[in-house]
Amino acid sequence: MNTVLVIDDEQGIREILEDILSDEDYRVFTAEDGYKGLEILKIEPVDLVFLDIWLPGIGGIEVLQKIRDEFPGVEVVVISGHANIEMAVKAIKLGAYDMLEKPLSMDRILLLCRNIFELEDLRRENRALKAQLGADQEMVGSSEGIDKIRSVIVQAAASNATVLITGENGTGKELVAREIHGKSARKNQPFIPVNCAAIPDNLIESELFGHEKGAFTGASGRKKGKFELASGGTLFLDEIADLSLSAQAKILRAIQEMRIERLGSEESISVDVRLLAATNRNMQKMIQDGEFREDLYYRLHVVPINVPPLRERGEDIRILGEYFLGRYGGDKRSFSEEAMTRLKEYPWPGNIRQYKNVIQRISVLSDESVISQESVDFALKGEMSRGAGQISNELEEYGEMGLMEAKDAFERKLILQKLEETGYNITKAAQRLGIYPSNLHNKIRKYGIETKR
Repeated sequence: MNTVLVIDDEQGIREILEDILSDEDYRVFTAEDGYKGLEILKIEPVDLVFLDIWLPGIGGIEVLQKIRDEFPGVEVVVISGHANIEMAVKAIKLGAYDMLEKPLSMDRILLLCRNIFELEDLRRENRALKAQLGADQEMVGSSEGIDKIRSVIVQAAASNATVLITGENGTGKELVAREIHGKSARKNQPFIPVNCAAIPDNLIESELFGHEKGAFTGASGRKKGKFELASGGTLFLDEIADLSLSAQAKILRAIQEMRIERLGSEESISVDVRLLAATNRNMQKMIQDGEFREDLYYRLHVVPINVPPLRERGEDIRILGEYFLGRYGGDKRSFSEEAMTRLKEYPWPGNIRQYKNVIQRISVLSDESVISQESVDFALKGEMSRGAGQISNELEEYGEMGLMEAKDAFERKLILQKLEETGYNITKAAQRLGIYPSNLHNKIRKYGIETKR
């Protein structure tokens, strides 16, 4: 549950905010002056403070400075009367998230809460991922290719140069990006990953650069983009080759100038971002076909890193297999030589991601202390059975359809599957599909899908 502290000397404002925010399932504390507010901050895990500028005893500006010094993870929204605009602007410069003028707009307050807590969720996810890196996402292997990548990572981390990471799906491109960030001077600042392929073309610019209220239909308030959220840290653009040419042009300008403009605004915002990008596509061919800007490519291609597929890392199969088995099956288990030979023979089209899933499957389905060849064969059976014959069978139901009809039929089938998996929870289903809930609603209407609750 997110926690809000209201510091205001007007009892009516404290009571109204407490009632409204409590109705939104926020935990709410109130204080009539800055001293009591600071005492609450010392004993309660507060996420957001609504702070009146004009307070008795200790002024709002001084309270804000103390919050910034002693509780840097707490966001502050300042509240100002019309006579205190200059002081409110000063508060923004000192690090306040936003400013509200009296009389207060309750809709604006609720929107700010949602935006701030979305940002906090992102920060928590980043902290969790950082903790997970040491336990679950180490760069494992001793092959020549991996050793070269480790060397380049160390060199790249010491600079702010852009890095373009290439390689097949499942090879660990994001892991390389996280390693660069984790070894850089920015390691304690945000690492913001963006899957460019998962965001609709009409929303990508809003996601990257943010927007102002009314910038487009549905823009009910100001939203910071990923460039702003990553300022001071690292922005990782995965699947960057899937961006539209329009978005590519804006990213190029942002990289060159380190300034952005939110959609619907003419204000130029300075950002300090280290940019890393990744793709599994042939960008040289895309440039030739006019699908990717050559000038952006060379801006990204300052430090190139190619992550080799697992089939080219044969000497890492044993190391990775033992590492994953230790994580999922316990340190005392091992592979027989016959089992390891079978693992080395398999081509691993899904690379590290597929290999990890297979080892996890083996650790669950086999109780052998020494994993046998038979256990490996059984675990690989599902992987190897997906040959041309099976794919052909799966496509039979689409055999008489044209391309667009088949696409719609498959999309409807997939949406139904995700809705059923999530109990027809639109938000969760949209997350699993990698699209926005509003897009999912549109598709549900398009395909006449009945939503059950």
